[in-house]
Amino acid sequence: MFRTVLIANRGEIALRVARTCRELGVRVVAVHSTEDRDSLLVRFADEAVAIGPAPARRSYMYAPAILEAARRTGAEAIHPGYGFLSEDPDFAAAVASEGLTFIGPPSGVVAALGDKTHARELLSAAGMPLLPGSLKPLADAAAAHRLADEIGYPVIIKAAMGGGGRGLRVVRASADFAEAYRETRAQALSLFGDSRVYVERYVAAARHVEIQILADSYGNVVHLGERDCTVQRRHQKLIEETPAPGLPRETVERMGRAAVEGARAAGYVGAGTFEFIVDDAGDFHFLEVNCRIQVEHPVTELVTGIDLVAEQLRVAAGEPLALGEVERRGAAIECRINAEDPARDFAPAPGTLTEFVPPGGPFVRVDTAAYQGGRVSPAYDSLIAKLIVWAPDREQAIARSARALSEFRIGGPGIATTAGFLAETVTSPAFRVGTHTTSSLTPPAPGN
Repeated sequence: MFRTVLIANRGEIALRVARTCRELGVRVVAVHSTEDRDSLLVRFADEAVAIGPAPARRSYMYAPAILEAARRTGAEAIHPGYGFLSEDPDFAAAVASEGLTFIGPPSGVVAALGDKTHARELLSAAGMPLLPGSLKPLADAAAAHRLADEIGYPVIIKAAMGGGGRGLRVVRASADFAEAYRETRAQALSLFGDSRVYVERYVAAARHVEIQILADSYGNVVHLGERDCTVQRRHQKLIEETPAPGLPRETVERMGRAAVEGARAAGYVGAGTFEFIVDDAGDFHFLEVNCRIQVEHPVTELVTGIDLVAEQLRVAAGEPLALGEVERRGAAIECRINAEDPARDFAPAPGTLTEFVPPGGPFVRVDTAAYQGGRVSPAYDSLIAKLIVWAPDREQAIARSARALSEFRIGGPGIATTAGFLAETVTSPAFRVGTHTTSSLTPPAPGN
């Protein structure tokens, strides 16, 4: 095992990684922007290094400062968390060139799977079921339009290097395609520095289900079951759970086998997630691979008893997987509590937390780096906390989620959160019976 790990991230995920490192006897180095100098991570870490000002491009996404911090502190490995540089193949390669270990897949795998069109092409050859669409980027607007007409509307235009619900447009009629194509290319260039896009069929009334995998350097790959991420806003997840309600176990196992074979075909190493769309006929189709730990990984941890970050560290240190048969027990639900106002189309609502009292009780976990007196910065993602509960079955997990959400006390000037919306959602009839889709649980209208 490593002696020292640098965590190239911030907020709840950085603190969560640091805690596992501490349990494994690994020294923790934190990096931080000037905005985060008073963070809980800085207080928790064995050593902290300032790497730049608040804008992420000048701190958490500025690789030279992170690598210099690793050199100065004697770190042997870098854990990127999620977001920022976690899926940047150039950063993974730079870490390796410094003689350090990148706690994630090899840079070549990150590059291959991070390019969504390349991933579709690679995994299609491995037998992965895909939605009808392009396997190559579409630089010719007329050719893209013809393909969309052939597929049939609605279609979705996606950035080849996109992710996190950004860089995409749904097109419902041929007359709207040309403008949407131009807008998506422009947004892709602005967000990802790459204007390439592709087109695939859009399934409106769908379930979004993903498979968690772990793979080592010796060809061993296992899946740890599914997570249902169907409750979303603007294609970004709000609630995740396992097991997926109403999804036959046989379908889950077929998805799991597809993810395992896909990981093997790609030469995957580490923790990763294969994301799928499940249509109203119960058929599943590949969406993308996330080459990192996921925001929603705790629901898998609660039903399996497996610390996914510890497994990431062990695999990165060269150990083989030693999990044996993975047993999944009970049900778990995660609710993402963001500093956003649902009544204003989830507009960001940052500020200083004059009140922050998380819930407790049996089988309730809160992953957060927030504290009373701390600041939710507009410079970063709006996530304040993740509430994760476990129960013997889904009905009890829903009740526990609702109770815990009602206990949360979060307030301050300018602060609004999604906690109330989440409480309404988990107790809604559609969610309770598990008939919701990615488009059926919509936010309240402004003023309601």
